[in-house]
Order: sequence, then structure tokens, then C-alpha cells
Amino acid sequence: MFSVIFPGQGSQIVGMGKEFYEKYDVVKKLFQEADETLKIPISKIILEGPKEELDITINTQPAIFLISYSIFQVIKKEFNIDLHQAKYFAGHSLGEYSAIACANYLDFKETIQVLKKRGDAMQNSVPKGEGGMLAVLGNNIENLEKILKDNKDKFLVEIANDNSDGQIVVSGNNKDLDNLILVLKDNKIKNIRLPVSAPFHSSMMKKATEIMNEELKQLNFKKGSNVLISNITADEIFNFDELKDLLTKQIENRVRWRESVLYMIDKGVKDFIEIGPGKVLSGLVKRIKKDANVFSINNEEDIKNLKI
Repeated sequence: MFSVIFPGQGSQIVGMGKEFYEKYDVVKKLFQEADETLKIPISKIILEGPKEELDITINTQPAIFLISYSIFQVIKKEFNIDLHQAKYFAGHSLGEYSAIACANYLDFKETIQVLKKRGDAMQNSVPKGEGGMLAVLGNNIENLEKILKDNKDKFLVEIANDNSDGQIVVSGNNKDLDNLILVLKDNKIKNIRLPVSAPFHSSMMKKATEIMNEELKQLNFKKGSNVLISNITADEIFNFDELKDLLTKQIENRVRWRESVLYMIDKGVKDFIEIGPGKVLSGLVKRIKKDANVFSINNEEDIKNLKI
């Protein structure tokens, strides 16, 4: 029994998907449709860069989705592998939109359009340089939650991503993050400041939530082919209204990735297939469950080696 999982922001790299673009017409058509829909040369940004432009959130989000969706279509149409046999589809933050589109809840054009709007809303929700994110390493969620609670009078920092035991990401304004770093140093807890422009998945993203609430109301969701797992609840999504509500809440709330993976494993999933650039989620799954089987699909050879 397997699940298909899709990566989020941070997995992007200039040149991602180039092998598929050069070889398969289905991918060329999707890239062309993306350029026309977004009215920006997203294909050129993905294939040629520069990295600084690809890393801008308004470009990153549709770009990663385009690669994940393109690879999914190659697997389906060129290799005749039916990933819809999966028990679940799930994605990390932005990757949840890739899961939704690949499971046929939303069409390609609407998905890539709304991701450009999501990227813009998130990028501009907080003045640049006011907030950020910090990766806390080698610690568990309970201990970190206690540290944040014990110091709530000194700083307000929120858990943004519960990725795995030993890898948790927090968000907040930069002054509060600096104060947290001092506390972590006193407790000998490793941490790394992340190169992001905003405090994603925190209450500081309220403005983006309001914008996306209106945008999501206008989307034409259909009955999809696979059960989705929500980042917010780490549980199955049961109807369209709930799906829209959870996607709205996702912007300000914690990504419960560790719990989502554990839920899928508890329901009998043994294999995880990551569709998209990089191998970040595959690494996290192995940290959560050492004996889980993971497959990262980044190139044609990966597809040929795929066993389901």
C-alpha cells in the first residue's frame, strides 16, 4: 500500500524538470500553458534562472507545482503507471495544491493561477525583513513547545512546520527569533536561520489568509480520485467546504507533516512516492519511520526503477 507525496517551497532548483521538458511534448505543453496563464516566463525562470528570481515566492510556488504536475503526467501518460492506486495523496504546504490537482480535485490552470496569487499574498503579507523562520534541530515537539510556552512573556514565536523528530521550523518577527536563539543556545539546541522572506505558517500571515479566503471561494473543485490528507488536521479531508477551509487555514497554521506521515502509516501505508524536485520529503519520511520505503521521482531513471 502506498501514498503519493508532493514537496513544498524550498525544493526548487534552477534546471529542475529539464530532462522531462526536453523529451516529452506533454511537459512542453504544460510549460507553455503555464507561461500563457501566468503571463510571466515561468518556463525560462525554471530552466535558466537566475536563482534569485526562481526563489521569489510568487515564482517559486507555481514553479514547484508545475514540475510536480509535469512529472506526474509523464508517469501516467508516457509510462502508463497508475498512481491513482495510492491510498492517499498528500503534500507539504504548497505541495498540498499539487496533491489536489494530481488527484483531479482542481484543474491545472486554476491551480497554477491560484498559486501565483497565494505566493503574492504570502510574499506581501508582512513587510520585507520584519519576519523570518528558524529551523530547530535535534529536538522534539513537546520540548520546543514547553520552551515557547515558558518564554511567552519574552517573545512570541510559533511552530510553523512539525517536519519530523529532530526537525521543527518556527516563525516570528526577527527580534523575537533572535531572543529565541539565545534561549536555544543556553539549552545547547542547534538551530539555523532559514533564507526566507516572511514568517510563513504563523499568525503574522493574517493578511494573506484574508486574500486567499476570497480566492479559494471562487475555485471550481470537483470530486477527485484519491483521498487527501490535510496539513492542518493530519487527517483525511471529507468534503469541498472542508477542503477550502483547510487550505485557507493552512497559511497561518502549523504544517503537521510528522503526524500526517504517522497517520498514513497507521492506516497501512508502507511505501511513499515523492513527486517533484528534490528529496526533502523522502528524507523526512525516513526520519519519521526508518523502515518505510521511499521513492523520489526526479528523472526518467527514477520512474523506470519505480515499483508499486
